[in-house]
Amino acid sequence: MEYLIAYLLLGAFAGTIAGLFGVGGGLIIVPMLATIYTQQGIANDVIMHLAIGTSLATIIPTSISSVLAHHRQGAVLWPVFVKLVPGILLGAFTGAYIADQISSDALKMGVGIFAIVAAIKMILDFKPKPHRELPGKAGMTLAGIVIGAVSALIGIGGGTLTTPFLLWCNKSIRNAIATSAACGLPIAVAGAVGYISTGFDSAALPEWSSGYIYWPALIGVTLASVVFAPLGAKLTHKLPMKILKICFALLLVVIGVHLLFL
Repeated sequence: MEYLIAYLLLGAFAGTIAGLFGVGGGLIIVPMLATIYTQQGIANDVIMHLAIGTSLATIIPTSISSVLAHHRQGAVLWPVFVKLVPGILLGAFTGAYIADQISSDALKMGVGIFAIVAAIKMILDFKPKPHRELPGKAGMTLAGIVIGAVSALIGIGGGTLTTPFLLWCNKSIRNAIATSAACGLPIAVAGAVGYISTGFDSAALPEWSSGYIYWPALIGVTLASVVFAPLGAKLTHKLPMKILKICFALLLVVIGVHLLFL
């Protein structure tokens, strides 16, 4: 419990970042939780699994809040959401079970590389050119599986994948972001349940864990992130976003490199 302040500070930072850039805090939460867990002396074999599982669980309350806000603005494409959800649920469960078979060091490398790629994408301000309409049922299910599986493996809400996919399918940026936020909820729920169920048989888990969910971290990060997310949203209208995006991207590079050598 002596690390609760660290979890609160992480939640405050991740919540501010999430509100500022309209992204989930998973790419910040997972690496920083891994660092804190290392300082706590948690067994290396389960550090990344605990970080990813707990990150997914923190996304649940923030996602609910975000979805309600977007829904009030009429921006969520619910028919698209319904088509993606079956694949997302299957993919998220699958991703959690795949992660259980992968070593903590391999997961660190995967998250680190993903953070660096996301940073490069942000610096280059890459946006896929609209190319086509939404695929059929099979295509939407496949897209959902990929989005859910990768998100569960990395510990993110899926916005980094869902938004570009919807933009590629000729959806407006407003609708793409809102629908992506809605998709974050089933990803988080299915992923968290998957990490709980796969982690119960691990003998290396610390006290106060439910599978790969570590409750002190979940409570601390969630409480602070919910409080500070509105602050980040307000700062969006007062600070130079171009410079901030570059700074955030550079931070992701540092975090990614740190994970690779943690």
